[in-house]
Amino acid sequence: MLYLEDTKTPLKGAYGVELKPKRFVHRTVSLDDIKLVKNAMNMTINDAIMGVTQAGLSRYLNRKYGDQSEIEDVENGKKNNIPENIRLRASVLVNVRPTPGIQTLADLMVNESNNPRWGWGNRIGYIILPFTIGLQDDPAMLVIRLFGAKASAAMARRVVSNTTLAFSNVAGPVEEISFYGHPVAYIAPSVYGSPHALTIHFQSYGSKMTIVVAVDPDVIPDPHELCDDLEKSLEIIKDGVLMI
Repeated sequence: MLYLEDTKTPLKGAYGVELKPKRFVHRTVSLDDIKLVKNAMNMTINDAIMGVTQAGLSRYLNRKYGDQSEIEDVENGKKNNIPENIRLRASVLVNVRPTPGIQTLADLMVNESNNPRWGWGNRIGYIILPFTIGLQDDPAMLVIRLFGAKASAAMARRVVSNTTLAFSNVAGPVEEISFYGHPVAYIAPSVYGSPHALTIHFQSYGSKMTIVVAVDPDVIPDPHELCDDLEKSLEIIKDGVLMI
């Protein structure tokens, strides 16, 4: 299963995409809204934002496929343009240090002396997470269907490049910070060089959550619309859980 390639969709990059220029956009949403979903569904923030991402990608793909097909969904009155049985997976980046969270520089330097394996620098692994792409009648199902879907993956470029996107969620400072006396308005990290046309980062900071989208503009020319879909999906899921 690890070496199966994802379905070719309007989100999937071709071979060599890691060397192409990238475009970076971001959108800030309320962290409290995400916590509301988390608490209502008795899950983690990771589960909630992955459900939002799954829903946002489904909305985006449904619109992209709309020019190719218009299958009327009679039951809910929406046009379902998404082909069946799409295989779409994310390479989810995770911190593999024995001590989670942000460590002080002094501690990192001590670790470097005592155990170079866990000292200075990033220590990152990943898991392969399959997303269920499709329109859902029940907004809560967009989140629930992710439970138990995580699978371990071997460290190999071939595995990562077979997936559609890279994804991460990083917990930032819970209070506002400053840099040389200048208040930091938001934190928006991203990366370059992954073998994907799409990378999505969620970064919390205070009461805000910033969604950072990095795309190959030749594959995804409208990243702002993708941000719209992610933000709208959070709104739909939040409204859905309030009705439970």
